[in-house]
Amino acid sequence: MRPSFEGGRNRIERHRFAVLVALTAVFCACVGSAQTTLTISAAASLKEALAEAETPYQQSHAKVEFSNNFGSSGNLATQIDQGAPADVFLSAAVKPMDDLQAKGLIVAGTRRNLLRNSLVLIAPVDSKLRDFQGLTDGSIRSIALGDPASVPAGQYGRQTLIALHLLDKINSRLVFAKDVRQVLTYVETGNADAGLVYASDAQASMKVRVVATAPDSSHDPIVYPAALVKGTHNEEAARKFLEYLSSPAARAIFVKHGFTIAAP
Repeated sequence: MRPSFEGGRNRIERHRFAVLVALTAVFCACVGSAQTTLTISAAASLKEALAEAETPYQQSHAKVEFSNNFGSSGNLATQIDQGAPADVFLSAAVKPMDDLQAKGLIVAGTRRNLLRNSLVLIAPVDSKLRDFQGLTDGSIRSIALGDPASVPAGQYGRQTLIALHLLDKINSRLVFAKDVRQVLTYVETGNADAGLVYASDAQASMKVRVVATAPDSSHDPIVYPAALVKGTHNEEAARKFLEYLSSPAARAIFVKHGFTIAAP
């Protein structure tokens, strides 16, 4: 006996329904397992501390991954201004953040002062350098400094050398670096006899020692502002991470790495 037309159509409909259910399940599974990658543009001095802070966050937010872009704050701000993708910007100075905010490139209401730091004079561990005035000694042939044109640590360093009446005396010995971590590397490798870095950078190295700390009055306050970047495609996830960076757990990690917490 030949199957009826209605029976065949019912079987086709049941098959279509089963396929639809299967496809829906696959789609839901894919959506549920999708990863969110947050691109963080951060000052080079934050490298170790930020990486450590991200680890416990990922453990409690399994679907969040990080793509970190470290460099001088000025260069990072320029990249963002030119359209480079970024979800969160962490600067080592207020000016790069001010510049982006003035151009409408920061999400309104998300900016906050996150951290503070100190500026220190460093030298190789076997150096006889004892203080800032010792930079004028003939044995100090090269002094590494972040390029003041784009590196906040270099700007703070230049202000300090001016305040201490040293810049004119040692200007010919200055070697400019692309960021504060390159300054640290120059001193670690002996390519510079001294350098100006953040206290947190000096703490990260066993190959240098802190000779002296620059007086707070000799330079602008070293403040690290953070904010969401306008145009982020992951605003909700980025907001949650930015909130986490101000949490007691994250703050403890930053303090361990030599930073201090900025006043609200």
